[in-house]
Amino acid sequence: MKPFTDEDVENYIQSKVERRHHLVSKAVEEVQKIIQQLTTEISHKAIRFQAISNSGIHNENIKDQPALLAKWSAMLRRKRPFHPSIQVLAPSQFLITVPLRGLTGYRECQVRHWRYYTINGAKLLSSVRDPEELHQWLEVEQFSKSLQQWHEEDVNIEGDLVPAKVLIVFRELVEKSIISCNLSSKVTVLESFSSVVRVAVETSESQVEVELVPAVEIPTCWPEKARWPRCLKRWPSQEKVRCIKSLGFDLLARSNYHWQLCFSRAEHILMEGLDEDGGCRMKCFRVMRQMKEDVWCAGNKPVITAYHLQTVLFWTCEKYPRTKDWRCFPEAFLRLVQKLHKCVSQHFLKHYFLKNTNLLKYANTSDLDLVASKLAVFLENPVFCLD
Repeated sequence: MKPFTDEDVENYIQSKVERRHHLVSKAVEEVQKIIQQLTTEISHKAIRFQAISNSGIHNENIKDQPALLAKWSAMLRRKRPFHPSIQVLAPSQFLITVPLRGLTGYRECQVRHWRYYTINGAKLLSSVRDPEELHQWLEVEQFSKSLQQWHEEDVNIEGDLVPAKVLIVFRELVEKSIISCNLSSKVTVLESFSSVVRVAVETSESQVEVELVPAVEIPTCWPEKARWPRCLKRWPSQEKVRCIKSLGFDLLARSNYHWQLCFSRAEHILMEGLDEDGGCRMKCFRVMRQMKEDVWCAGNKPVITAYHLQTVLFWTCEKYPRTKDWRCFPEAFLRLVQKLHKCVSQHFLKHYFLKNTNLLKYANTSDLDLVASKLAVFLENPVFCLD
């Protein structure tokens, strides 16, 4: 079998990848502007919610620490565009975190084990299930400073900050703010079977579905359950590891009882300077993402998102840390696709920071099998489709 040529790759990048980059960047700018207007209105109505920011600096804990502020600002001066609150899961599927205000001085502590309440506050005879590794309980007493509003019954049950109740309050604010901002022609709240808040945003090119997620930003510590980096690993560098762990993590309101750990700042730093040694890691990632969107897993709500691909890239970079492993594009790219195929075939992709978490645990297995079959076809005959 004759492998694809450098000319094939460059033609694909110019005809597909660059066009995708232009369209998505434009959509991100338009969505960011609309959601910034919406969340500014929300912040005026309710002190507990902040407007999203271009700078990525929302939390009082960052602003009050000059060293952290300088480090974060330096990252934002890099050439790579960065919208700190926005994750592009697919060209028409975004996730935007909306920072919460008035919860500072977080500390990890042994929270009580059993909960016997529903999200409506009713008593249960049996306890609520424990959180999985990617989630945790959150008590208001874990913060040294907290607004009085976080102690109120609309978000708090028995001292717990309950994500579902936060989302109920947030959804009402979103609906009211769309009207008061005259955004009804651009933003529509979507129906949902769960408590998550999704909106459809009209851009100049298409409609984008956006999940709006309230987030507690915790930039002052690294979670104990994230036992990272693993021993004797050469990637990333120790300097980058220290930088990553100094910027902490977030807790997202995406479920009923438990807050989801999020490492978006850490992941951004890992993607920064990925090819300072002259390698082709980012080129491999961009081409793989384009092939995923065009051929392997197309659609508005794909079972495999850009986040899954990014995680595959991190694991592959860790396994192959040497510069020479990323000199030859065809070899490096096929290695990356093989890793993706293995994960999708086995329905198992470990979270990069929480190794006992399977990111494909709740994915539709039939959809995964279909993607795996398409990846297998490509690996047998690696050809880029320019149609």
